[in-house]
Amino acid sequence: MLRATASAAAADLIVCNGKIATQDDRQSFVTALAVKDGRILATGSGHDVMCHAHAGTQCIDLNGRTVIPGLNDSHLHMIRGGLNFNLELRWDGVPTLADALAMLRRQVLRTPAPHWVRVVGGWTEFQFAEKRGPTAAELNAIAPDTPVFIMHLGDSALLNAAALRAIGYGRDTSNPPGGEIQRDRLGRPTGLLIARPDMAVLHEALERAPKLGHDDQMNSMRHFMRELNRLGVTSAIDAGGDFQAFPDDYGAILALARRGEMTVRVAYSLFVQHAGRELDDYARWVTLAKPGDGDAFLRMNGAGELLVYSAADFGNFLEPRPDLPAALEAELAAVVRLLVRHRWPFRLHATYDESIGRFLNVLEAVNRETPFDGLRWFFDHCETITDANIARIAALGGGVTVQHRMAFQGEYFIARYGAQAAMRTPPIRAMLAAGLPVGAGTDATRIASYNPFVSLYWMVSGRTVGGTALYPERNRLGRMEALRCYTVGSAWFSGEDDCKGALVPGHYADFAVLTDDYFTIDEARITSLSSVLTVVGGRIVHADDEFASLAPPPPAVSPAWSPVAEFGGAGRRRSAESASLRAAAGASPQAAGAARGLGRAFVQRLHAAAMETAEQCEVSGYPGFAY
Repeated sequence: MLRATASAAAADLIVCNGKIATQDDRQSFVTALAVKDGRILATGSGHDVMCHAHAGTQCIDLNGRTVIPGLNDSHLHMIRGGLNFNLELRWDGVPTLADALAMLRRQVLRTPAPHWVRVVGGWTEFQFAEKRGPTAAELNAIAPDTPVFIMHLGDSALLNAAALRAIGYGRDTSNPPGGEIQRDRLGRPTGLLIARPDMAVLHEALERAPKLGHDDQMNSMRHFMRELNRLGVTSAIDAGGDFQAFPDDYGAILALARRGEMTVRVAYSLFVQHAGRELDDYARWVTLAKPGDGDAFLRMNGAGELLVYSAADFGNFLEPRPDLPAALEAELAAVVRLLVRHRWPFRLHATYDESIGRFLNVLEAVNRETPFDGLRWFFDHCETITDANIARIAALGGGVTVQHRMAFQGEYFIARYGAQAAMRTPPIRAMLAAGLPVGAGTDATRIASYNPFVSLYWMVSGRTVGGTALYPERNRLGRMEALRCYTVGSAWFSGEDDCKGALVPGHYADFAVLTDDYFTIDEARITSLSSVLTVVGGRIVHADDEFASLAPPPPAVSPAWSPVAEFGGAGRRRSAESASLRAAAGASPQAAGAARGLGRAFVQRLHAAAMETAEQCEVSGYPGFAY
């Protein structure tokens, strides 16, 4: 081991012999970096950096692997996702519906009453070879007694008969505001819930399922963070969410932060919870918290992504664009005035240019009364924003976070608005050209997948997960540009661009060593990337392959029947596993019925009854699910 020279500070960790994308102002590559006290000490050649080695320095040979700054998801429902991760079966990246249903069968056998089996977002029928989702008949055959809830993006959910019984949905159940309980011609719920356009109907049904206890929630949160670390994610900006009340639902993550068990840095926003009382919510919260509260691993970031319910501009492209109510302007202005007075950064969910124009009218008026004066604010999504409104955002000092919703819903957008309109949805390159801060993310876990490499593939290739070409070259990003949106770009949105996003001296030592070279591999293989070594604050939080011996031991999954214990998370399944998976679970609904002790004749009758019900429906189905 070399010893540090008298003039060189001694490093705690040195990694060398790599291809390290520093993301500095010159977008340069180096071969080695040194870490001290959780921050980058030096970068350069191996010769330059090794002068910081001493007897206690841990040195790791990267074997030529590519290193990137830790990815920062600028729009992730991290806290809600972590509380529920151990309850959810993930279909993210599963190649066939047969594989997905085989996983479902196995999990039904493992799940004790009264718990449900849940698949909550992250998949689309276009990823499956069969190009369809499951049917009510298939769910009922697989799980006649165990409640099953399958959410498709943010547009719909399919419940089996046991789940309908568990939540008490029947002939006399009224449709909730903004949603539809689909029924057959006799008025009986079919199991399909449709967001028209409000996702509340989906979230309310899911909220009736059993929850994890506090200790299991903390375990679930740790496993979700470890899963993100496996995918190279070291930071996230939490966008809040429905049924995520502050401070009640923040107990588990606050406890982990106090215990020093965070492996993802989280900056969280407070999402309004009470329609009609939004101003009251924020007036109370500004007395309980302030932006910056916390530390480098868990800190409060501001307000949103929903500020008032009248400004809920949902992006369900299977439904017509919603006309927002006339009350929007007055209600939004009152909340924004309060936030600006208290210097709270804010974010606002915005899909359509028509809505964005109305929001900007409000923001510009408030700014004339009470200047923003450098206060950070931003829109999320902005799929159909025009150049004129991009310029208005720039003039107000705002930014935009973009998510790969179009990678999952692009086919729906084209069907409604046409391929021409989809060519700049969202217009990321125009945003960058206007000088806007642009941060990349996923909007996971209930919409798209939390896998950042799917998002990077979408920005680079301009294609959906089903392979549909969306964007011409003029609206696609180069690989370095896309990566910068996920690193340097995202750091602006939590006010941390002075300490994260780049591997330069003084910044956090957060980085990921990849399974392959992101910059040179075939475009289609970007989605299969993951990390073999993830470091957060100079501490190894995940390791695999030749670095596996460096990995900290994961906690046992609790509860033991959790889908995570059996299947892991996104992207872990491979096509080679498909045959054995189906063989173990039984490839047909009849086989699943036999495994449950059901007779073949019973299962056939169940299929026939379900098909008859479907044929009686006035609406025969909804994209994502099939009858």
